[in-house]
Amino acid sequence: MKRKRLGDLLIDTGWITQPQLENALEVQKRSGKRLGKVLIDLNYVSEEAMIQVLEFQLGVPHVDLSMIDIPPAVAALIPVSLVERHQIIPIKKQGKKITLAMVDPTNFFAIDDVRMVSGFDIEPVIATEKDVLKAIRESYGVQDLVDKAVNKMRPEDAQLSTPMQTADDAPIISLVNSFISQAIKDIASDIHIEPQEKTLRVRFRIDGMLREIGSFPRDIHAAIVARIKIISEMDIAEKRIPQDGRIKIREAGRDVDVRVSTLPTIMGEKVVMRLLDQKAVILDLNKLGFSSENKETYHKLYSQSYGMILVTGPTGSGKTTTLYSTLTAVNSPNKNIITLEDPVEYRLHGINQVQVNSKIGLTFTSGLRSILRQDPNIVLVGEIRDGETADIAVRAALTGHLVFTTLHTNDAAGTITRLLDMDVEPFLVASSVLGVVAQRLVRVLCQECKQSYQPEPESLERIFIGTYSDQNLTLYRGVGCSRCNNTGYRGRMAIHEIMPMTSKLKDAINRKVSSDIISDIAISQGMVTMRQDGIQKALAGLTDIQEVMRVAYADSNGSET
Repeated sequence: MKRKRLGDLLIDTGWITQPQLENALEVQKRSGKRLGKVLIDLNYVSEEAMIQVLEFQLGVPHVDLSMIDIPPAVAALIPVSLVERHQIIPIKKQGKKITLAMVDPTNFFAIDDVRMVSGFDIEPVIATEKDVLKAIRESYGVQDLVDKAVNKMRPEDAQLSTPMQTADDAPIISLVNSFISQAIKDIASDIHIEPQEKTLRVRFRIDGMLREIGSFPRDIHAAIVARIKIISEMDIAEKRIPQDGRIKIREAGRDVDVRVSTLPTIMGEKVVMRLLDQKAVILDLNKLGFSSENKETYHKLYSQSYGMILVTGPTGSGKTTTLYSTLTAVNSPNKNIITLEDPVEYRLHGINQVQVNSKIGLTFTSGLRSILRQDPNIVLVGEIRDGETADIAVRAALTGHLVFTTLHTNDAAGTITRLLDMDVEPFLVASSVLGVVAQRLVRVLCQECKQSYQPEPESLERIFIGTYSDQNLTLYRGVGCSRCNNTGYRGRMAIHEIMPMTSKLKDAINRKVSSDIISDIAISQGMVTMRQDGIQKALAGLTDIQEVMRVAYADSNGSET
């Protein structure tokens, strides 16, 4: 292959100019990214155009890695560190030659490194960055790394119970690091390490669902727990009571906060690690799944200068993300915004965040009283847990503050009755609450493998949606592909119901009517229920109807939850 650099090739073919190349080289020097990535990020050239240039100018073929099964023996020819550094993946071995898929086939340093390490001749082919990274994750996944670490582990390593093992290349350290690294790459929210009778089960929570990523020898459990306790600053000798810890790590240029919890079970200590990735959280209301109608309704609510907005739903329904995104939207230099949280999950620029600490008396109630003496415009109370906090929050909303908070209720109407059950006076609730947002998270269909289908005449889908057996109905489902780990889903979105306060609802609240009546009034005045919002998104092919049925179902009385 003629050794011509990528920038020169793109200039020769007219895709970029010399000044653009020079600017990209300056950005590359500062960022450390490869040149091709910089050119794409600067919108100087598309990835498709770059592949086309490389393919025709160099005679290097383009391959679709999603259609190729890479044998483990071939992947093992090149160390994972080299593969990740150069964004390359070996896909075939024939005689003394390796076919090497590369994002940038003009990276001759990578070709030389692979030739030297493997002892084989190299035949480069081009693949997209997304495909290469996906292939790396699949071929050098955590199970393979764990197997290698287990094979190298000595008997004394498995019995590790004191912080004596500190060598960087210790198998147990590599083992724990590989769990965390793989979870971050898979965009997992939690890592579960669970001792079973004969094995150690490791699961990741991805898109809200737990997936088993491996089952490992039971005798490495003690060493793994000990290592996690060391790095999260827990008591390594205490195994009888639950403990909490924290780890701050940097992975692939991203700062990740890891909250660690241990729990003694009859099989041994179970560990859950919650991953909080600042770059993974979405703080844009336009990307949270609001329908155009609900977005407009919600915008009217949070644009008010005072009053209370409640966001409700069970744990893991995206309430914090919605609230953080809202605070980001309303944040400005002329507003004093203070939050009271337990715990503070993500740090927000320009916003004063306070962490609850009940051990020293800083509770939601006492903290809220103090916050109101800090001249706030907007207050976020992480959760209303008792009547006293509810009463203070309501009165703050009536005295010129915009208050955001959360409750754990099934639907928007149930939030009102929950406040009344906390002995907040009905007239205070009616006067202070601007509106309620209830939400759940559903998985988004993978757009690469999504397929349409016609449900059967008497199917549950038709019954749930409310269509007749002879009506034309098109639904969608993911069949699974390499892009979505054969799950059919990629990412999550929220389905909502938003109940703005109206004069009819205020009158109903003052009469202390049931949540069913409140819900009926809201629906009659145009509220779209979570079930209806979910059905609309399923019909649009954003999710499937099974997901909507899973999180927004009808009870025996026909009311929606």
